[in-house]
Parts: sequence; C-alpha cells; structure tokens
Amino acid sequence: MSPQKTTVVVVDDSALVRSLLTEIINRQPDMICVGAAADPLLAREMIRTLNPDVITLDVEMPRMDGLDFLARLMRLRPMPVVMVSTLTDRGADVTLKALELGAVDFVSKPKIGVADGLRQLGNDITDKIRAASKARVHRLATGPGTGAAASAVASGAAASLPKAPAVAAMGRLSTEKIIFIGASTGGTEATREVLVNLPADCPAVMITQHMPPGFTKSYAARLNSLSRIRVAEASDGERVLPGHAYIAPGGFHLSVERSGANYIARVQDGEPVNRHKPSVEVLFESAARVVGRNALGVMLTGMGADGAAAMRAMREAGSWNVCQDEASCVVFGMPREAIAHGAAHEVLPLVQIAPRLIEWLRANAGASTSRV
Repeated sequence: MSPQKTTVVVVDDSALVRSLLTEIINRQPDMICVGAAADPLLAREMIRTLNPDVITLDVEMPRMDGLDFLARLMRLRPMPVVMVSTLTDRGADVTLKALELGAVDFVSKPKIGVADGLRQLGNDITDKIRAASKARVHRLATGPGTGAAASAVASGAAASLPKAPAVAAMGRLSTEKIIFIGASTGGTEATREVLVNLPADCPAVMITQHMPPGFTKSYAARLNSLSRIRVAEASDGERVLPGHAYIAPGGFHLSVERSGANYIARVQDGEPVNRHKPSVEVLFESAARVVGRNALGVMLTGMGADGAAAMRAMREAGSWNVCQDEASCVVFGMPREAIAHGAAHEVLPLVQIAPRLIEWLRANAGASTSRV
C-alpha cells in the first residue's frame, strides 16, 4: 500500500452500499478502502486496528445510531467523517445534526436506484473524502452545556428571540448594505456562527453554501430557529430586505439584481460554475456588478477556489471583504484562494467575523458613496 494514499473505512449496514463505496474509493489512485463495517460496533474495532484517515458513516444503522456513534467518536477519537444520508426530510435534519457534532461533510444517498446513483456521485464522494482528509477536526466537548441536547435547548430559546419585522423598517445599521457569504466544506456551522451573532436590524444577508437539493430548506429552518434575523431559502424575484437572510436553494444559483430602487433575489438554474451549483462565484459576481460599494463580502471555510475571482471583483467595485483565517477553518481552501487573489481587507478567526461586521457597519453607516 502506498504511504501517500488516504485510508478510508466505510461504515454502512447495506452490503451493496459498502461494496459500491469500496469500489469507488479503490478506483482512485490516491485513496484506498482499508475496511468496511456493517455497524458502528464493528467499525469501532476497525478504527482501533486500522487507524484510517477518513471514515464514511451511514446515518441509520443497527446496534447503535449513527449520530450516537459520531458523538462518541468525536469525543474520544476525533477524526474526519463524511456522512452518508438518505435524501429525505428526516435524513436532512439528521445530517445537519451530524455536521453540528463535527462531521466534515455529507453525501446524499439516493432513495431508489442506489447502485447507479452512487456511481454517478463517485466524483463527489471522492472529492469530499479528499477534503475531509485535509480537514481540521476538533474534540467534541462534553458536559451539561454541550452536544445535541444543548443545541435543542438553544434552538428553543432562540426561537423566542425578536425577529426583524416582516416588512422592512429603516434598520439602524443600514438599509442599503448587503452582506454576501460564501462557504463550502465546514460552512454550515461557520455560517451559523456568523448569523446567530448578527442583530435583528442588520442588513440583508445573501448566502451561497455548497449543498445539494433537499437539504437547504431544513438548513434554513434550523438557522431561522437560532437567529435574530429571519432566515429562509431564497425565492426568485423576492425583494431583499434588511433583517433577513436568503440561502441559495440546493441545485440553483443565487444572485442579486436591481428592480427600481430595490434589490431582488434571482434564483435560476444553469450550468455548474467552478463545478458547483449553487456557486459562490455567481453570487459574488452579481454583488460586484449590482451592489458595488454597498456590499460586504465574507468568505468562509471550504475546499477549492469558488468565488475567489469574483470576491476580488467585489473589492475592485468598492466592497469591504473579510476572509476566515486558517486556524478556524475546517478546510482553508476558498479563503486562501480569495486572499491570494487580493480580495480580503481583513482575515479573522470565525468568532470575530460577526462582531467585526457589526463594528464596520456602525462606523460606515450611510457611507454608500464613499470608497472603502
């Protein structure tokens, strides 16, 4: 076995899926499946003896629930995990909980035509394993204030937070500025960290997170329950309002356009850009072209270079941009490329991004015509 190869253990109760994933992984010159387990208890022994670089983990399995196993794994032996989830509403909710527990990414397993579906997803699966092998993972905290139960409590508490009014009032921070966020691997939790720390009167936020169809609706609902601002999937043609966040629906590009004195969201099908749909490049290019000096750009953790060139165009059009720093990224790909393109005004740890956005907006309130 070549020492350069990424070693993978596959954990899935379906013999067919184990066989297919093993085949897909072993076709790659830079990775090898060193073991396949039918349940978490068998997987636990394989992890101890084989010490893989990455594991793929089914959500629903016998003998131990996938989430329980993931939580134990991230507490006791944190390592990169790619979840394999069935594309259902429940599957989407469970997947989001898995990402919260520390999974790096996920692959949606088709409900029917599993064999053909997984083979078609082969490139996506192996790309996510590659990204996971480079990811920074952290030990899951233990104790009464942590874990899924604590998240549920936080979610319930946040649901009572004051939301922005349904019809836009004159926000105290800005009614003209728009915050644009791009993210990929690790971005679901990074975006959550930013949004939950924004006040109800913040400008509109437009978000492209690399995510397949079927998951963004649950993701938006989760963020809405945790945030002071209203969060929803974007709809084509809707007015972009302060105190609201708009998430690109999986499988569609999100951009912004002008309609008279208002900004509106554009949600459109089209070819993938930088291999992604939705693409950060599409959103950020529209920010540069349409919003200019009224835009704030935020590049969060993610694999690849999607959005880097367009973020530079945003800066040239007068926007103010911040990138997440390497130490706090799960994968320092997209921020690194944006920084290399000269797109960033500041590079900050994740926990400092929302406070800095608020600080900048208060300092520059009404400064829509002055160049940053």
